[in-house]
Amino acid sequence: MKKFWKIGLSAFLAIGLLAACNTKEATNDKPSSAEQQETSKVDQATFPMTITDASGKEITLEAPPEKIVSLIPSNTEILFSLGLNDEIVGVTENDDYPPEASKKEKVGGMDYNIEQIIALSPDIVLAHASGMSYSKGAIEQLEAAGVKVFVVADAKNFNETYTTIEQLGRATGKLEEAKKVVATMKAKVAEVETKLEGVKPKKVFVESTDEPEIYTAGKGTFMNEMLEMIHAGNVAADTNDWYQIDAEQIIAKNPDVIVVTYNYVPNILTKIPQRPGFETITAVKNKAIVQVDENTTSRQGPRLADGFEELAKAIYPEAFK
Repeated sequence: MKKFWKIGLSAFLAIGLLAACNTKEATNDKPSSAEQQETSKVDQATFPMTITDASGKEITLEAPPEKIVSLIPSNTEILFSLGLNDEIVGVTENDDYPPEASKKEKVGGMDYNIEQIIALSPDIVLAHASGMSYSKGAIEQLEAAGVKVFVVADAKNFNETYTTIEQLGRATGKLEEAKKVVATMKAKVAEVETKLEGVKPKKVFVESTDEPEIYTAGKGTFMNEMLEMIHAGNVAADTNDWYQIDAEQIIAKNPDVIVVTYNYVPNILTKIPQRPGFETITAVKNKAIVQVDENTTSRQGPRLADGFEELAKAIYPEAFK
């Protein structure tokens, strides 16, 4: 995720740069009026504006939307973090954060109530690329009714999440608020990474569903990226995306830590060690089976940095004492 640029300069160029720096100091490091104007153009969210969504479709907004419908919890959390409580008129049944989201009108769960959404007369509906397989038909119906639908990208890492937050901030006239949210997230991530400097890497298995159909995070998933950021080896990274894995494979991979990301099974942390053959796994022997919040560690929104910290603490508790 990090990019390192190496720039070699000749002595001649170094002298030129030094002279330029001296000139800058003479003007108290103030940018020129042309530079200020260019920065203003980039940083300000001006309307009308045309934005391109994850499907490649262009949408023109004449003014900041006053009525917004969100079709996925991550979008809803972003909108609330930008201070758009009053503008949000509809959310799904799955939107449970912040608490204020429960007071908003519900427009469906996995299936959307198209008539209800249209009746709300939203200026924009925020869909999500991760749900395109089941919502494409709904999007087509909404657009046929003249409703503007913006498909938010399915972020695969923190940088893409930051981009999404700033993109929604720009589209809603809340760009400065979005930048503050992103800055806070970056600071939290940097703090966690600093605490993990020099830790001994651990082999980790992430479990998102219980047996008999156990699913895990493979390569190319957001969870895998977070594990890499905290110097943890994902034992399931030999396969792409989220996939079903057999208990025998888990035993053979012998993780140091087992991370459970669901809470729909009571006492799951005591049940996993009782699975046949699991007594040989290092994580079971060392009682290193931990549970993290599914929402904060998976939703591509403002709380993701908190989820990142929770994941790091679960795997490396010794680094946070």
